[in-house]
Amino acid sequence: MIALSDGNLVVEVHEAGAYVAVVYDITGVEWVVKGDPSRPTKAGMAFLAPYANRVRGASYEFEGARYELPRNSEGHAIHGLLLTEPFEVEDMDERRIVLRTTLRHTGYPTELLVKVKYEVVGSLRATAAFTNVGKRNAPLVVGWHPYFAVVGQWRLIPEGTALRCESENKIPTGRLVPYSFGEDGEYDDCFLIQSGHVELKSKLGVTSIKSDNMKFFQVYTGVKGAVAVEPMSGAPDAFHNGLGLVIIRPDETREFSFEVAFTPSRSPPRT
Repeated sequence: MIALSDGNLVVEVHEAGAYVAVVYDITGVEWVVKGDPSRPTKAGMAFLAPYANRVRGASYEFEGARYELPRNSEGHAIHGLLLTEPFEVEDMDERRIVLRTTLRHTGYPTELLVKVKYEVVGSLRATAAFTNVGKRNAPLVVGWHPYFAVVGQWRLIPEGTALRCESENKIPTGRLVPYSFGEDGEYDDCFLIQSGHVELKSKLGVTSIKSDNMKFFQVYTGVKGAVAVEPMSGAPDAFHNGLGLVIIRPDETREFSFEVAFTPSRSPPRT
């Protein structure tokens, strides 16, 4: 585990999976529910690539070939291929770290050099760069799976228009429909927020998430005291529905990033 800090915000990063286990400030407020690298998608902030969330049936066709992915209990692939893979530290100082690994898998058409950078500079900035070091094109969706802490009632407030990914059995169909968030609710749904900016408000304070190229957000409420607001470059099952799918050619590099800032309530929250 490696701790980063700017003197106010503290972020703990594990090399396995480029996983963020803890985000808290010097007052002791935990902004991300403390996670365990052995169960990375149950808390903390997991890194998801080369697909984010589900791939229907755990298989897909790409450029004339069929690929099989690890299958979960639902019969789908989920959360990418790097969750527990070892990353090595390429560079770091007290406020930033760069981790790297190479993605190789029989269920993927090519090889990707993956670099993940975390910076703590009054906010948490997360960046992932992918270089196609193989000989075939690379289909890609990248995301993170943070469980942001909330206290009491909460509300999601997007800047501008929000569109919900119409889904069947948690798999988007490819159709987008207008949506307005209310107070609280239960979700396991994907949304396209065209501004790339959404705020999560509760008695704890405000968590503000912004991105220029990760404008799909999976919202999941399956953990008490948390709302997972997951920035993604494309929708779940993009390998089939094409929503946000990026193709990286050999020797090409693409980069994706988001920033999250935390503003505490003026008075201490009560559970």
